[in-house]
Amino acid sequence: MATTAQLFEEPFDADEYIERLAWRTPGGGSKGGAEAFDPKRLLEEFKSHIEELKQLDEKIQRKVEKLEHQCHREAKEFAHKVQDLQRSNQVAFQHFQELDEHISYVATKVCHLGDQLEGVNTPRQRAVEAQRLMTYFNEFLDGDLRSDVFNDPEKIKEAADIIQKLHLIAQELPFDRFADVKAKIASKYHDLERQLIQEFTAAQRRGEIGRMREVAAVLLHFKGYAHCVDVYIKQCQEGAYMRNDVFEDTAALCQRVNKQVAEVFSSPETVMAKLIQNIFENKLQAHVKEKLDGTRHSDAEQYLKNLYDLYTRTTALAAKLTEFNLGSDKHTFLSKLIKSIFSYYLESYIDMEREYLRNRGAMILQRYYDSKNHQKRAIGSGSIQELKERIRQRTNLPLGPSIDTHGETFLSPELVVNLLQETRHAFERCHRLSDPSDLPKNAYSIFLLLVEHLCVDHIDYALEIGLSAIPSSDAKNANLYFLDVVQQANSIFHLFDKQFNDQLMPLISSSPKLAECLHKKKEVIEQMEVKLDTGIDRTLNCMVGQMKHILATEQKKTDFRPEDENNVMIQYTTACSKVCAYVSRQVEHVRKSMDGKNVDTVLTELGVRFHRLIHEHLQQFSYSSMGGMLAICDVAEYRRCAKNFRVPLVLQLFDTLHALCNLLVVAPDNLKQVCSGEHLTNLDRNLLHAFVQLRVDYRSARLGRHFS
Repeated sequence: MATTAQLFEEPFDADEYIERLAWRTPGGGSKGGAEAFDPKRLLEEFKSHIEELKQLDEKIQRKVEKLEHQCHREAKEFAHKVQDLQRSNQVAFQHFQELDEHISYVATKVCHLGDQLEGVNTPRQRAVEAQRLMTYFNEFLDGDLRSDVFNDPEKIKEAADIIQKLHLIAQELPFDRFADVKAKIASKYHDLERQLIQEFTAAQRRGEIGRMREVAAVLLHFKGYAHCVDVYIKQCQEGAYMRNDVFEDTAALCQRVNKQVAEVFSSPETVMAKLIQNIFENKLQAHVKEKLDGTRHSDAEQYLKNLYDLYTRTTALAAKLTEFNLGSDKHTFLSKLIKSIFSYYLESYIDMEREYLRNRGAMILQRYYDSKNHQKRAIGSGSIQELKERIRQRTNLPLGPSIDTHGETFLSPELVVNLLQETRHAFERCHRLSDPSDLPKNAYSIFLLLVEHLCVDHIDYALEIGLSAIPSSDAKNANLYFLDVVQQANSIFHLFDKQFNDQLMPLISSSPKLAECLHKKKEVIEQMEVKLDTGIDRTLNCMVGQMKHILATEQKKTDFRPEDENNVMIQYTTACSKVCAYVSRQVEHVRKSMDGKNVDTVLTELGVRFHRLIHEHLQQFSYSSMGGMLAICDVAEYRRCAKNFRVPLVLQLFDTLHALCNLLVVAPDNLKQVCSGEHLTNLDRNLLHAFVQLRVDYRSARLGRHFS
């Protein structure tokens, strides 16, 4: 059985159990071992083990029956105990109800008796109090204060209670008959009031919170209670402002005093509010006035920085003070205190801001142009100037003399950063210092100044200078730096647009000024785009003019009609090589100067003009058989150059031109087949005929009949 118990170890698995039993039996292993497999011996072992299991099952079953019987017996005993306890509990509950009814009866009798006693005692106490007050009143009437309560300093609290009541009574007496006694009571009233305030002050200096609370409770019913609070406020500020940071000192003072006020005064929220009001109207207001009045008319930049810093720190201090109990509407209370300090300065804030920005922007611009030794040209805005501008935009005619800027774009990243930095600070100040109702309007006025300085006085002026510096299309070796102007103008405008979205939009997003700002921005963009488009168009004309000049000076008529048809060694002409080199440089220049879809747009236009120039140029010559091959080689090189454009249309145009050049060399009988090719089948027959006419053998071979 011990072996069987071991085989029943958890976790139990029947298959594993049989395997382990067989493995333990000599000759019963299925995988070989020291003894050969003996099925009979294994069967006997199984039968024996089954008998053991039956005996074990009977033993366990008897034990289970015994435990079940014991459990039933104990359950019955427990049930009897519970029934006995329930009966005992019911008896106790009945006794409790009887006791409760008896207590209620006694309590009713006691309350009734208390009401009767109070009905008797209250008039008696009032009579005793009236008699006592009449005794003290007689002493004032006689002019001889004999009672110890008025002569013993230790009984000042009791004396204060008496004199306060006598003072109220004296107010009701006729003046003509009791003028003298009323004066004596009033004199004593004020004397005790003064003594109490002195006692409170002395206790505050000694730090005796209990005595302060006791005296403050007595003074609460005196007219001088407010003076007591004033004395406390004045005294708690002594030595509190030892550092140079009035805001940190104020926060520390209020944090320290708040707990003490709650322990001393019955209405701590009123005292704390009065303390904070006193600090704002004296310490903070004096500090603000000192900081701002000194720079208001002498240093606008420092004045605006100080105003922003002081207002920010004051509002931050007010936010800290809201954690104290200052009454039901503490936020409105603190807002009024802040307004009382800054209203004078905030009324004129936006005028100061605009004036400072206007002067600062003009100074930054002037400093930049002075560093370039440049005298700004006056950009005319009259009707004649507008007429010239419209003619120039539509015809690209260089109205007026072209100026030489020596490659200077007159666009400065440093200047732009300075202007945007100043405007960013202005937007931050505007957000903090403007009234919420005036915020969109003020932000819009700052935006207009940014547009004036950055977009009009700097970018637009640079575009005007750049347009004036673009040479005519027939100029030789022209410096086409307008693309540099385009690149820098785009970069600057991206910065301008970022500031518009990041700093201006949150200030105006929920106001009607949003539409005005978006309209103004769109107007500025459109004006600059017109000038950029005009300048790019004229620059492309200059590029084409430069290519035309290279072709005119480098291309010779004999290039395509060589004297020795058999000794032509070159792959393409010198003119083609120089034009391709020039075009490749300009393509890279465009890629560096543009971004986004503008690159493809400009390169498409340049590629189309490049193709048109080469197409017209090739039609100026007549071609021998070898000359036609050279022309095909030139066009192949032009096509390779056109791949740099990465524009499908341009590559397609040069593919077609390459196919047209094949008409210069094919045999006459194959002309129709070539004209039906993929690139030529949709072209005008007159265009095809014009190319065929360029062959030197056109008339001799009578090629015209192939187009009849």
